[in-house]
Parts: sequence; C-alpha cells; structure tokens
Amino acid sequence: MDPASPVVPTTGPSAWNIANYLTVFRLLLVPVFAWLLLVDDGRNAAYRWTAFAVFAVAMLTDRIDGDLARSRGLVTNVGKVLDPIADKALVTMALVGLSAVGEVWWWVTIVVLVREWGITAVRFWVIRHGVMAAGRGGKVKTLLQTFGIGFFLWPRWTLPAPAFWDGLAWTLLGAAVVVTVVTGVDYLVQALRLRQTSERALRKRAERAARAARPSGTTEP
Repeated sequence: MDPASPVVPTTGPSAWNIANYLTVFRLLLVPVFAWLLLVDDGRNAAYRWTAFAVFAVAMLTDRIDGDLARSRGLVTNVGKVLDPIADKALVTMALVGLSAVGEVWWWVTIVVLVREWGITAVRFWVIRHGVMAAGRGGKVKTLLQTFGIGFFLWPRWTLPAPAFWDGLAWTLLGAAVVVTVVTGVDYLVQALRLRQTSERALRKRAERAARAARPSGTTEP
C-alpha cells in the first residue's frame, strides 16, 4: 500500500441494507395480517386464506433476511434488535387473534407469550455478561410454532375431513407448547449460569475478594 495514501477507517455495515428492509417489511405486515385474520370474527374463508398467505410470506422473509445478513456481512445491531421483535410481534398477533376468534385456548397463548417475551427480557438482563445464542431447541420450537399456527390459520371447516386438519393443527401446536416451555426453562438456567460464570462476574467476585482481604484502614496506592 502506498504509505502516502490516507487510512480509511473500517466501519461496520450500514443499517440501511436489504436484510433490515425485509425485517421492517415483516413488521409492517403484522397489522395487515391482524386485520385479515379478524374480519367477520375469523369466519370468512377468503380472508383466512389471505391471512395465511401473509403469515407465510412474513415467515419466509424471516428466513431470507437472516441468510442475507450472514452471507453478505450485513449483520447490524439494528437488525439484532428488530429481527426478534418482528418475529415475536407476528407470533403474538397470530395467537392472540386465534384466541380472540375462539380457535386456540387462551391459556396456550398466555403460556407461549410469557415464555417468548420473558426470554427476551432475560436476554437483556444478562446482555452485559454475554450473548445467549439460539440453540437447536429454539429452532425446533420456532418450526413447530410456525406450522402449528399456519394450520390453524387455514379455514379448516371448508376442507375435506376438517377433523383431521384440526387434529394436525393441535398436535403441532401442542408439541410447540411443550418445546416452548422446556426451552424456556433451559434458557433461564443458562442465563443464571452465565451471570455466575461470565468473565464480568468472575472479575467482580475477584475485586470483592481483594477488597475483603485488604486490611481495614488501608487505601489503594
């Protein structure tokens, strides 16, 4: 390199990138999806199919924006914050809407949402100690939730053998609830362990031990 050439500081990717645009697009789809789901108290088959299509597109953008961010080096702090918010907003609206129209029991919705938003709060609680990465269980949970909610969005009463589709939807959502609870407990245990074993926690304990071992009345040089 020419020694006379100016040094250009290295900066991270801009927050204005295609991956984040897709995340924002997914957020904007949430109220559209909600309206389509709740038309005629959820009994309009055409609107329900459209709501399902919007949900499917939103979940597809979730996969695409993550792949783009990783493959093109577009991972940003804005994306890290917005992406999980967009995902949880969509799942929250889907479950609340399905409960409001009488298709999913409210206790199922409450259990799932307490776990989803609770773990988000826990992540912020331990963020100074480290990042809790999503594990395989979390990915299985997301997959089961997506398919379970997707089948519930179908106007199953218009399909042949509606009892079969009802059973399939409940089986997938029931499995999602079990995995949701199990992974939630696992994340909580990880968070507690991280707060005890992180470099920050060990340093603070060492500092407290040093202060306790120092003779009373002495001061640091």
